[in-house]
Amino acid sequence: MSHHNAAILGCGYVGQAVARLWQSQGITVTATTTRPDRLPELQAVADRAVVVRGDDGAAVADALAGQQMLLICVGAGRQANYETTYLKTAETVVQALSQAPNLRQIIFTSTYSVYGNYGGAWVREDDPANPVTDNGRIMLATENVLLSAATDQRRVCVFRLGGIYGPGRELAKIYGRSAGTTRPGSGDEASNWIHREDIVGAIDWANTHGLSGLYNLVQDEIPTIHELIDRVGRTYGLAPTPWDATQSSARPYNVRVSNQKLKAAGYTFHHPTFSDLLPLS
Repeated sequence: MSHHNAAILGCGYVGQAVARLWQSQGITVTATTTRPDRLPELQAVADRAVVVRGDDGAAVADALAGQQMLLICVGAGRQANYETTYLKTAETVVQALSQAPNLRQIIFTSTYSVYGNYGGAWVREDDPANPVTDNGRIMLATENVLLSAATDQRRVCVFRLGGIYGPGRELAKIYGRSAGTTRPGSGDEASNWIHREDIVGAIDWANTHGLSGLYNLVQDEIPTIHELIDRVGRTYGLAPTPWDATQSSARPYNVRVSNQKLKAAGYTFHHPTFSDLLPLS
């Protein structure tokens, strides 16, 4: 399928990497941000960079005009309002679709936390989502708004991502800050991760192969959080992290996420395990 114009709504850590790949393929990329100060970095990876708020119908419609594909990759900062960032953006996009007749593929990066707490059991895409937080419920509502916009001509693919690591977001950096501090619980919850290179790869695969529907996007290897922190600590010489099992865990969900559906769709992972970055020995 030959698509030549793409919009990336919310062009942050993942979106910029996708923009670079798509530009290298000769695709014309429009990237959006809510922050004017980020325009220069987006101009470096996109053909057009614009400030767009997700609730601004006219600006969203303008960003979608003439596009054949749309990646919604918005990120809520630490203090961000999920309803504004995710749900409102999705509703605004769907309202603008009548003005974007060429749009053939929509891709949205969601999160596996929408599954809620499965007590460590495996989940597939056809298992019920039962989010345990308000943010999780908003994310699920966002998925549904977008999935409902699918037609015979317009595919909508939702990826449920694990925790994101990669260049600049190394596990040593993620866990280094809290090394040596006691964590509540026993750390036996499953830890689902995905390398940025595979997020980019899967988004590109979805676009070129016209994927539609829900796809989990996590790597094969799912250690417990305890095992992972121990391994990061050993690899990078960090202070050991003690656990206090008398305190209840800070993690509201425990689930092992299956990536079989995406593999069955033909995608091959670059980083199925941590082994190239974290030796097991």
